[in-house]
Amino acid sequence: MIGEISQRFYRVFFVLMCVASGIGLLTLIYFNFWFNRLAAVTFLVDFSTFLLVGFLLLLVIRYTLLIVFAFLQHLERSHEPWHPAEYPLVTVIVPAYNEGILIAAAVEPLMAMDYPRYEVLVIDDGSSDDTFERALELSRIYGQERLRVITQPNGGKAVALNTGIAAARGELILCMDGDSVLEPQTIREAVKHFADPGVGAVGGNVKVINRVNHLTRLQALEYIEGLSLVRTAHAFFRRVAVIPGPIGIFRKSVLEEVGGYQPGTFAEDCELTLRIMLAGWKIKYEPNSIAWTEAPEALEALFKQRYRWARGILQSLITHKARLLTPFPDPADWAFLWLMVFETMIWPFMNVFALLFFINVAFWAGLSNLIVLWWAQLTVLSVVAALFCVAMEQEDMRLTVYSVFYTVFWVTFMDFTKFFATMDEVFGVQMSWRKVERLGRI
Repeated sequence: MIGEISQRFYRVFFVLMCVASGIGLLTLIYFNFWFNRLAAVTFLVDFSTFLLVGFLLLLVIRYTLLIVFAFLQHLERSHEPWHPAEYPLVTVIVPAYNEGILIAAAVEPLMAMDYPRYEVLVIDDGSSDDTFERALELSRIYGQERLRVITQPNGGKAVALNTGIAAARGELILCMDGDSVLEPQTIREAVKHFADPGVGAVGGNVKVINRVNHLTRLQALEYIEGLSLVRTAHAFFRRVAVIPGPIGIFRKSVLEEVGGYQPGTFAEDCELTLRIMLAGWKIKYEPNSIAWTEAPEALEALFKQRYRWARGILQSLITHKARLLTPFPDPADWAFLWLMVFETMIWPFMNVFALLFFINVAFWAGLSNLIVLWWAQLTVLSVVAALFCVAMEQEDMRLTVYSVFYTVFWVTFMDFTKFFATMDEVFGVQMSWRKVERLGRI
């Protein structure tokens, strides 16, 4: 069995290296083509070209390492049946604000989880609709021992989650969103990681349920390729950078130790994850702990959501800016913080710069072929990553078709969103939560 796994790994590794080599060859052709077409280049154009090619090679290395470490993490995961002598009690906290249309769809599947000891706690955060009434009716149906409902004045998601943590009876706490649906095996698959006393939290796998148009299918691919791949690779080092809001499991003692959720950012899940990591706890990822969420179906709603995510992550990094300047006592934590800076700020800025630069060059120098080469290399990377991720998660292979457009359209849109969010955060532009209106797809 081990031999077969090793052979599979080496075959995958060989293919990845061939792809990386092919991309490197394209880069050399790109170099040669560039300098043959331009007899005299300004220093600025010359320097910019070297910078962009170096950035491209960095992306090749990034994709290769992500896939390698994700595959190693996939091999490392235990698939043995888990039957402990005593199952720890788990409290599932469902914060809800104006989720009346979705609350039943979120809570009812929780009543049929494949786990023997758990309770569900719904926190109504001062909703102006009938969220509280609908949740209370569900509590009457299923019984207060299984489903409790607490209402409070509106204070935001972080306050609602902290209310749930204080009222929880379980030693493990699962935090989810009121507009998400968990699969039956979610608790069981996540809880087994806590057999390691050094594990403080486990992030789950978020998937898009409403794959009804091109925009939501691109998001479905992004959740698999752009988010799950990164978390799986990071899990190899026990340092998942962001535990997603729709599905995260924590030791209650760890949440109490670090002070629970802080309401000072627009990405409280990211900020909490960083505090747990910097406190010395391992953070793992469980791909079989699955939460289905409703993705925005319109471009404006999507922009609002991703703008908030981007600013929230920046706010979380700024909260811990002191650690960015001090690699000790844990250089690995320091490296992961800088990796987040690269992913959140440097990469989007470079992509925006590359796009604007190439458009300008193509306009005055007629180098349209250069743009084609650039996008072709990025598309190859995206297709390889999509094929790997979709196969590893046994997802719908039709999603890989969207990887052809993923870099050209989707990543560009996301990078400009992050660019504007970064500029607004730097200049202190005020913003509100901008809650995305749900359509009840779950």
